[in-house]
Amino acid sequence: MRVKKTAFILPFVMFCLTLISAAAQTATAPTPTPLTAEERESALKRFQTTQDNFLKAISGLSQKQWTFKSGPDRWSVAEVAEHIAISESTIFGLVQKTMQSPAAPEKREQVKGKDQMIMERVPDRSHKAQAPEMLRPTGRWATQAELTKAFEDSRKSTMDYIRTTNDDLRDHFFDHPAFGTLDGYQWLLLISAHSARHTAQIEEVKADPNFPKE
Repeated sequence: MRVKKTAFILPFVMFCLTLISAAAQTATAPTPTPLTAEERESALKRFQTTQDNFLKAISGLSQKQWTFKSGPDRWSVAEVAEHIAISESTIFGLVQKTMQSPAAPEKREQVKGKDQMIMERVPDRSHKAQAPEMLRPTGRWATQAELTKAFEDSRKSTMDYIRTTNDDLRDHFFDHPAFGTLDGYQWLLLISAHSARHTAQIEEVKADPNFPKE
């Protein structure tokens, strides 16, 4: 009889320990937190506005205007536009890669206030910066139409992601060389702010007194 009781108790104890272990893991694991409706709406508005402004800035340009450079060390509209287009897909790819890393909600304090900082400082052209080699223009697209399509396709993918994702973007982080630690949502904001910055650069090229009239 004693053997039978032990045979019953041991499996029961093991079952209880399994339940306790599972509960502990559930309690300590971070709960994914999707973007709020306000965060989605704010980001989508910025993406739509910066897309419209960029496409308007490059619309209707002749080939001379498209390739005009105000100096040997200056970028043409075509080169700035290429930089914008390649940055779109590259930074979004970085966001997707960042989401594969472990969540680190303890880092949230490090990024407080950086949403606004990105939206204000990145478009500010009074602060100059050098583009990393992989984002420099190299003539990746033969025509303006091909470049425009690549930009629009990339921008659509990013906006679709913002609209539908349940990823906990606020709990995944990656360091920026100028702004330090940023969360996934802030990296998305950076894409939009970056295109705003370089759309302003396109307008500077077009405002040059030697810019072709047609």
